Amino acid sequence: MDTNRTGAEALIAALVQHGASHMFCVPGESYLAALDALYDVQDQIRLITCRQEGGAANMAEAYGKLTGKPGLCFVTRGPGATNAAIGVHTAFQDSTPMILLIGQAEQTMLDREAFQEVDFRAMFTPLAKWAAEIRDANRIPEYLARAFHLATSGRPGPVVLSLPEDVLFGPCTAKDARPYQRTDAVADRAQIEAIHTLLLKAERPLVLLGGPGWTPEAICDVTDFVRRHDLPVCTSFRAKDRFDNTDAQYCGDVGIGADPKLVARIKESDFLLVIGARLGEMTTDGYTRLRVPDPEQTLVHVHPSADELAHVYQPDLAIVANTAPFLNLLRRCEAPQSLSWRAWRRAARSDYEAFVKPVAAPGPINPSAIYTWLNETLPADAILTNGAGNFAAWLHRFYLYRHYPSLLGPTSGAMGYGLPAAVAAKLVCPERLVVCVAGDGDFLMNGQELATAVQYDAAILVLVFDNGTYGTIRMHQERHYPGRVVATDLRNPDFVQLAESYGALGFRVDSLADFKRAFVEARASGRPALLHIRIDQDAISPTTTIAKLRQGAKARA
Repeated sequence: MDTNRTGAEALIAALVQHGASHMFCVPGESYLAALDALYDVQDQIRLITCRQEGGAANMAEAYGKLTGKPGLCFVTRGPGATNAAIGVHTAFQDSTPMILLIGQAEQTMLDREAFQEVDFRAMFTPLAKWAAEIRDANRIPEYLARAFHLATSGRPGPVVLSLPEDVLFGPCTAKDARPYQRTDAVADRAQIEAIHTLLLKAERPLVLLGGPGWTPEAICDVTDFVRRHDLPVCTSFRAKDRFDNTDAQYCGDVGIGADPKLVARIKESDFLLVIGARLGEMTTDGYTRLRVPDPEQTLVHVHPSADELAHVYQPDLAIVANTAPFLNLLRRCEAPQSLSWRAWRRAARSDYEAFVKPVAAPGPINPSAIYTWLNETLPADAILTNGAGNFAAWLHRFYLYRHYPSLLGPTSGAMGYGLPAAVAAKLVCPERLVVCVAGDGDFLMNGQELATAVQYDAAILVLVFDNGTYGTIRMHQERHYPGRVVATDLRNPDFVQLAESYGALGFRVDSLADFKRAFVEARASGRPALLHIRIDQDAISPTTTIAKLRQGAKARA
C-alpha cells in the first residue's frame, strides 16, 4: 500500500476496500482531487454522472435499497449538498444504507461565510445517522470504516461526511482499514419460544412485515413459517415486495389507501407479530390503527433498533434483532397439527383478492386495467419504482409484487424519486426489467435524469400518468376546501417530444390498447422509453372521483 498519497487517494482506496461498485455524482470543483483519484479505479467503481444532485442522491438511495450495501453519492458544497439533502432524508426515513460525501471549502476559509460554505454537521445531523467533517487526511480510513459500519448496522441509514479541499489535496500516511463488518442483532432461542407460545394462544393472529434487512433467504424463511402455521400476512407502507402477493397467505398492505376490511381485521386481531416495520404514521394511519400506547392485541415487535421499540407502542414482547437472522431462527418453530385460525386467514385472503380486482374509473384509460395487464405480462423479478402522488395509489393497490427486491419507492413521500431510482436499478441489475411509474408533477421533479438513462444506456421504461394536476393536494383541496382550488393545476410539456429530445423513445397512449402496443414495442427496443398516459382528472384515486368529493362537500355544507 502506498502511504505517500493524498487524502483523496486514501478516500477512494477506502471506498474500494469497503466494496464500492457504483458512485453517483454531479462533479464539483470542491472535490477535484477525489475525481482525479476515481480516474484510476474506473475498473472497480463505476462513476455515474447525473444532471442534478437530487437525482444523484436518489440513485444512491435506490442502490442501497436494492443491494443492502451503502449507496454512494458525491456532491459539491453549498447548492450541491442542499440539493442532495432530499435523498438523505429519504434514506433516513426508509432505513436505507447510504453515504453522502461532500466537498467542503478549505479549512482556512471556514467560519468566514466562504463561497458556498455550509456547516454540514449542523445541517445534516437531524437528517442522518451521523454527520461529520474530516479535518485530518490521516483519519480518512478511520472515518470511512466507521461510516460503512454505521450505515449498515442496527437500523440502517445515511451517513454524511464533508471533506475540505485541503484535506483532499493534503498528504495521508495512514494505512487502510480492514473491510467493514456489519453488526447484526440476533434474537435468542428463549425469545423465539416466547413468541411461539403467545402465538399458539391466539385465535385471530396477524403478521406484519416491513422495514430493512431483508434478503431473498429471509423471504423464504418467513414464507415457510407462515405457510406451516397458516398465518395471514400483511405488509407495511411501500413494503409489498416483502412477501409474494399471489401467495394464499398474503392479505394486503396497510399503507395509504389500505383496504378498510384489512384495517378492521388488524383492530380485531388478538396477536400481532411485527417484523422489521417501524409502525410509523403511514402504516398506522396517524397512529389510529392500534391503540396508543398500549395496543389491545398482544403485540410482538421485532426491529433492529432498540430506539424504535416502544417508541410509540408498548409491545408485550420487544426483540432487538435484524430481520434475516431473526427469521432464520423463527422458521425452525414446529407448527401444531391443529390450528384454530384457518377460517380467519382464508377470509383475509378472500378480502384481498376482491380488493385488487379492477375498479371502474372515469375517462378512456383505467389505471387499474393497466396494472391488471402488467400483472399478466411482467416477469416476477421486474423492478418497479415510483415517487409520490395519487398515481402511486393505483400501482400499490393493483400491482402484485412477487419477488424481493422489486419495489423501490420512498416511504418518506418524496416526489421525483422514481426516475432516478429506475436508472440506478437498471445499472445495478441490467438483466432485469425496470419500470418507473410517475405522475406528471412527480416526473418533472427529476425528469432531467432521463438524460442520464440515455447516456448510460439504461433501458428503463417510464410510465407518466398525466392528469394535469398535483393530484394528492387537489384531492385534499376538494375534500377540505370545496370550490377553492388553487396552485394545483399544471400546464405540462409534450412528454413524448421531451423524451425524444433526450434521445429516448416516446409513445402517446390514449387507450388500453395503445398502452399494450406501446409497452411491448418499448420493451423490445432495448432503449430508454417513455409512455405518456393521459388520465381523466376526475379519476383522482381508486376509491373516489373529484365529482364525488364535490358532492360530499355539498352534502356537508
